[in-house]
Order: sequence, then structure tokens, then C-alpha cells
Amino acid sequence: MGAGAQALVSLSTASAGWTCWDDCKYECMWVTVGLYLQEGHRVPQFHGKWPFSRFLFFQEPASAVASFLNGLASLVMLCRYRTSVPVSSPMYSTCVAFAWVSLNAWFWSTVFHTRDTDLTEKMDYFCASTVILHSIYLCCVRTVGLQHPAVAAAFRVLLLLLLTAHVSYLSLIHFDYGYNLAANVAIGLVNLVWWLAWCLRNQRQLPHVRKCVGVVLLLQGLSLLELLDFPPLFWVLDAHAIWHISTIPVHILFFSFLKDDSLYLLQESEAKFKLD
Repeated sequence: MGAGAQALVSLSTASAGWTCWDDCKYECMWVTVGLYLQEGHRVPQFHGKWPFSRFLFFQEPASAVASFLNGLASLVMLCRYRTSVPVSSPMYSTCVAFAWVSLNAWFWSTVFHTRDTDLTEKMDYFCASTVILHSIYLCCVRTVGLQHPAVAAAFRVLLLLLLTAHVSYLSLIHFDYGYNLAANVAIGLVNLVWWLAWCLRNQRQLPHVRKCVGVVLLLQGLSLLELLDFPPLFWVLDAHAIWHISTIPVHILFFSFLKDDSLYLLQESEAKFKLD
């Protein structure tokens, strides 16, 4: 690498918050990896993470790019939703809010995989939990809240309290990885069962809910990729990155379902208004 290229890399890493101490730890990590491989041992994890080959200032290049692409897919589908669905649709504001919550989560996921710090790690985890909780709220509004707005409002307050308690415990008391995983699995199962039960109940009347069934089943199946734990291929592509890449089309399918369902609800509400 020439002097100019080295200067560019140094400038980019410094602008992303990489210090000399961080670079020293990064280089020492690879020295350790080389010694392990030379002696025929398995590659170790460092502070619970596999070693990744840094590209410019991207600490985990594949996961960072995949997170960015997930966010881009969400943004494109949000624009399509707002273009296709009138504001008067009963689910419009809830769906748009969910899209913005998702975009925020993928932004922080991109930042975290670009530069792993205490702050970016917490923001990535907390925003991911927020997406799952908002998906549950979205399901509540769709299945109950349209007929009983007071129930949806009370449920929203409950979810906000749960999120506040979750974030407060992890931030102020103890950042427990095991608890965070268990909590997300638990709320994820609630989300899965609720959506799936509603879809199976309405699949004959509403053919477009098959898209939602596909999303629920795909997310559940793809989440198993997180159980695969292997050293990154070419020191770049690990199971977590593969999982992020595989979720990109799932977002497109889910927003397609939200668009179809919102248009159906709009048509239904207009038909009732004409009858009245």
C-alpha cells in the first residue's frame, strides 16, 4: 500500500473514532490469530466476537453493508407505501411510524457494525427491541385497535413502560447479554404467535395475508442462522452477516403486505361510509 493510500485509510479510520490504542488492539488481535493458526489451534473469539478484517473504517464490513441495505429497502418501501396508500387509510399512521422505527434501527445497526463502542452497541440492541415491540403494537392495532381504540392506546402505554424498564435495567443496573437475548426471544415469540394466529384466521377472507404468513415463517427460519457460530469466511462473512443479508427481501414482502392491507381497509371503510 502506497503512502497516499495509507494516509487515506488513516484519515478515514480516525474520522470514525479509531484511536491509536484501537489500532494497536486490532493489530495485536491479528498477531494472536496468526499464532493460533500457526500452531494448528482453533481461532479464538476476542471479547465475545470473531476477528474481522477491517475495510477502511468498517469494523465488520459485510454486516455494516447488509444493515445499510436493509435500511435502504425499508426506505424504498416506505416511499412506495406513502405513494400508494392515501393518508385516510385507517392503518396509515401506524404503518408509517413502524417504517421510521425500522429505519432508525437499521441506521444504528449500520453504525454499530461500522464501529463497535459501548454506545453503538446499546443503541443497536435497544433499537432492535423497539422494532419488535412496535411490530406487536402494529399487530394489536390491526387485530383489536381499529374496533377498540382505547385498548390499543392502553396497550401502547404498556409497551412503552416495558421498553423503558428494559432499557433502564440494561443501562443503569447491568448490561446482561443473556437477559437481553431472552427478553427479545420472548417478545419475538409473542409477535410471531399473534401475527400468525390472525393470519390463519383471516387467510380465506383476505388472500393478501399470505404475504404476512411468509414473513413470519421466513423470519423464524432465518433467525436460526444466528445459532450458526463459525469463524468469518475470508474474515468478513459470518452467520450474523448472512442473516442480515437474508432479511432484505423479507422487509420488501412485509411492506407489500402492509400496502395491500391498508388499501383493503380503506376500501372497506369507504364502503361502510357509503352505506351509512
